[in-house]
Amino acid sequence: MTMEEALAELGVRDDLLSDEERAFLDKSGYLPMKGLLSDAQVQALKARFDELVALEGEDGGKEVHQEAGANRLANLANKGVVFEICFTHPRVLTAMRHVLGPNFRLSSLNGRAALPGQGLQKLHADWGKGVEPGDYYVCNSIWLLSDFTEENGATRVVPGSHNSRQHPRDALEDPEAPHPDQVLLTAPAGTVVIFNSHTWHGGTLNQSDQARYGLHSYFCRRDQKQQTDQKALIGPETYNRLSEAARTILDI
Repeated sequence: MTMEEALAELGVRDDLLSDEERAFLDKSGYLPMKGLLSDAQVQALKARFDELVALEGEDGGKEVHQEAGANRLANLANKGVVFEICFTHPRVLTAMRHVLGPNFRLSSLNGRAALPGQGLQKLHADWGKGVEPGDYYVCNSIWLLSDFTEENGATRVVPGSHNSRQHPRDALEDPEAPHPDQVLLTAPAGTVVIFNSHTWHGGTLNQSDQARYGLHSYFCRRDQKQQTDQKALIGPETYNRLSEAARTILDI
């Protein structure tokens, strides 16, 4: 199955994004989509997240990244049918196609729950250097399983930085410090925020008494290396369950 056929089968259509949404994503480098998950879906994803944290313990997230002060999970495409929506939702895939073009694939599906008093990250981009405007390699989506608030450390972004041709590592004296142009991605649980991964971003400090839950469904151009080698890590049960279109998105 070709990627075009897979996207069509999964319901991807140009009209799933409005002209205003496309323009905002192009200009700002991010796009909030409220209400993509129902309350029941949020609770199911959160329950499976907690179950995996308990099961994996100190090994949680080791396939990709572990982080002090956060519960990290990785390889979630292979850890439950509940996560399948994160790489098959037609609105999200339509946005990915808009940013990356038609030939892309899932790079990784990870989870991050910033713990109370933790979670502050430097402003960073998910690519090693600045790029020319329009020449994008990676695009992410944050699936909010908690309300993201100023108090609990919502992700910050610097609008338009994806088109600066600069990487924050080279441009900023202190990437951990607040940026004068930063915007906090505050939104209710169930929102999915698309963000061009060349946009400067980072978690802020969780000053609440509860963990802040999010999933990161991260895509790359098809000619780029996946963060998680889906073909190597996918189990037979998952492979057999997935549709051909979903397998094409994972490139397995």
